[in-house]
Amino acid sequence: MNKITRFLSLCCAAAVLAGVSGAGVLSAKASTDNGQTAETMAETTAETAVPEKPAPTEFAHIYECAISGDQIVIDGQMEGSFSDPAYYDNYLYLFEQKPYQRDLKGRTDYAAWITKGDALHFSIPLNHGTQSDRLYSSFVVAVYDGEEYTQVSNEVYVTNPEVLARYTEPYKTGQTKKGLLIQTTQSMIADAFELGVNHVIVNIPFSHILGSGIDYTYDGKTYHFSSDVLAVYDDTIRRMSEKNMTVTAVLLNDWNSATPQLYYPGVKRQPAGTANYYGFHVATEEGFETLKAIAAFLTERYSSLQSPYGRVSNWVIGNEINNQLWNYMGPMSLEQYMEEYVRAFRVFYTAIRSTSSTSRVFFSTDYNWLHEADGRLKYNAKDVLDTFNSMVVPGGPMDWELAYHPYSIPMVEPEFWNDAETGLIKNDASSPVVNMINLKVLTDYLQQPQFLMRNGNPRHVILSEQGFTSQSHSRGEVEELQAAAIAYAYYLADSNPLIDAFIMSRQVDAPSEVAASCSFGLWSCDLSKPNDIVPTMRKQSWTVYKNIDDRKRTLETTEKYKKYIGIEKWSDVIPDFKWKSQEK
Repeated sequence: MNKITRFLSLCCAAAVLAGVSGAGVLSAKASTDNGQTAETMAETTAETAVPEKPAPTEFAHIYECAISGDQIVIDGQMEGSFSDPAYYDNYLYLFEQKPYQRDLKGRTDYAAWITKGDALHFSIPLNHGTQSDRLYSSFVVAVYDGEEYTQVSNEVYVTNPEVLARYTEPYKTGQTKKGLLIQTTQSMIADAFELGVNHVIVNIPFSHILGSGIDYTYDGKTYHFSSDVLAVYDDTIRRMSEKNMTVTAVLLNDWNSATPQLYYPGVKRQPAGTANYYGFHVATEEGFETLKAIAAFLTERYSSLQSPYGRVSNWVIGNEINNQLWNYMGPMSLEQYMEEYVRAFRVFYTAIRSTSSTSRVFFSTDYNWLHEADGRLKYNAKDVLDTFNSMVVPGGPMDWELAYHPYSIPMVEPEFWNDAETGLIKNDASSPVVNMINLKVLTDYLQQPQFLMRNGNPRHVILSEQGFTSQSHSRGEVEELQAAAIAYAYYLADSNPLIDAFIMSRQVDAPSEVAASCSFGLWSCDLSKPNDIVPTMRKQSWTVYKNIDDRKRTLETTEKYKKYIGIEKWSDVIPDFKWKSQEK
């Protein structure tokens, strides 16, 4: 059936329906002699004469959406019978949807069409690098009833953005798992080198990097970045890269009144304690365009060891997204919240992997596995993990990774090995909290079939933030216990093959955290300067952390701290202890 024939058939169908409707009116008028009012009979007859339009009966299961050359190729399989031809025409229509487009209401701009009964196959131009770029779009199949289009397929995205990548260097694997959030002063960078850390965290709040001095054009639009701020990041990331460290960047959406498009519609600035950072979103066109441009800019700048700016290997999108204190979007259900986050995450993922094919993209949660959720602003980490994965699968696989934060509970006491006393620690997936003492619960959970990556391997997990206080809330100074906790925690992570990195949250104490009995640093700080982080002296934990991954020094350094845990050998509490053969 050609387009002209299709048009004529639709006109005929409309005429038939119009005739039925007219017959109903005549019947109503003639029946007034039977004792019913004309109005009553007209309503009754109209209801029976014009039946309600049936819902579509076919479903297009799209199982492939991939870039091939300069085309996007979409393949699927039809399920169910084709819809009643009295109501729906003989075609299947492919619609492109930008991330901010959530339905087909009022849409007529389909990208392609096929005749029902033909193979479910579409090939459309990618248009990469233009204002019509389809790289970030999703695609759905619809049917048409002469008035509106109705979606009859799953929503799918491009699943192989890495084929476009300019940078294809192998992933930078750290020589050991030892990592640190560093202070970006010259002295503290030198201190990180002395510590011998192999992983470093760099936080990148978006308000810091937007500004002037650097113009960047993406998909036909120009954006502006602060050359002064980026010069600091450039120096830090380059120096870390030159020392063969694996660099992890945490992307954060702090408040900036100059960029309202970066905040979810309706969200206003919140007081401290309600929102420290805000959720990324692509619910509006301007928000989407800005987000993808920033993501592409950062990835292009930090994607190669040959770059004068250094290389970022891991990108973490937001912080502890199960708690809106760190990812504020306003009160909403878990399902709505995660839908918005997943859409934004996929844009980041696509921007990053289409630039650097081996970079890894993470989301982050805290240790509240099944604890402290209210379903509106706080969510269980397990539920976030499950929901994220279930929402990703229908749209096409992504090799997402997890950045986890296994602090002790409570954080104001360092002895996580006693955390079971809280009643919040179990050794299975029903545990309210999953932290260092029961970390295997997390890694076992991620080995279930539904969580495996496309190659069949488990997801990569980094412990991107944890710390153990040297200032107990109840007892005051406890440097020895902090050192013992760091040694024990590192050994646990190092002996778990599914953990890629163990990254301490503080190189230097922060005065505000010290005031709350959270002295997580390897260095003490100058408390007379509450608004600045100024190192004063190294703690016992500094030496422990320096030697923790040194084969010749590790056991000797940690020997004296076993008594604080109440053990004779590390292998007594760590069955797969890495250094077991060297223990006496």
